[in-house]
Amino acid sequence: MKKVLKRFALLSVAMLLAFAGCEKDPGSENDNSNNGGGDTGNVSGTIAGHDYVDLGLPSGLKWATCNVGAATPEDYGNYYAWGETTTKSEYTEENSVTMGQPMSDFSGNATYDAARANWGGTWRMPTKAEMEELLNNCTWTWTTQNGVNGVRVTGTNGNSIFLPAAGYCHGSSYRRVGEEGDYWSSTPANENSPGLASSICVESPGYCNTYFSGRYDGFTVRPVSE
Repeated sequence: MKKVLKRFALLSVAMLLAFAGCEKDPGSENDNSNNGGGDTGNVSGTIAGHDYVDLGLPSGLKWATCNVGAATPEDYGNYYAWGETTTKSEYTEENSVTMGQPMSDFSGNATYDAARANWGGTWRMPTKAEMEELLNNCTWTWTTQNGVNGVRVTGTNGNSIFLPAAGYCHGSSYRRVGEEGDYWSSTPANENSPGLASSICVESPGYCNTYFSGRYDGFTVRPVSE
């Protein structure tokens, strides 16, 4: 129902992959971010205490090794409604801060950007265009890392990051954990759809796509930086 009513495909990147409260990662004891642990896929450096990987993208954009709220690449981290910077026990249309509000892209604005608000420094949420750059310039492979399902995203330079299949939070329930990963961008839908925002979804088995998703659901966030 979520995919039929609340998510509309924007870009279908056809890749054959070789493949309850919601305040806390359902698969981890960790609720605070750091820059350690796990297979980080060739760490290139650190910004404001958090590791990043240079994937050789045309823009030179750096992608973090962990989600916001995660201690290792395999940890799911925190779930956020779009345009909100704190977690909550229930994710509904009624308690969404941005649902129905006219919004512009807020990447780097700590009022709405969960990456900037929680990690500081130059960290921010990726834009829709930056997510598409990642889709179009890297190899995506469904895999299991340290017992956690997800996708390994490998750049042309051989460096990689791991995106765990954290699922999403709807109401007070986690859904499709271990089967798909849903990651927010900072880009809203067009002005005719003020309840939607752009996200990326990875599924097993299936495809990696960008979607418009309902702003009220709790998705994970993977930060980027220049």
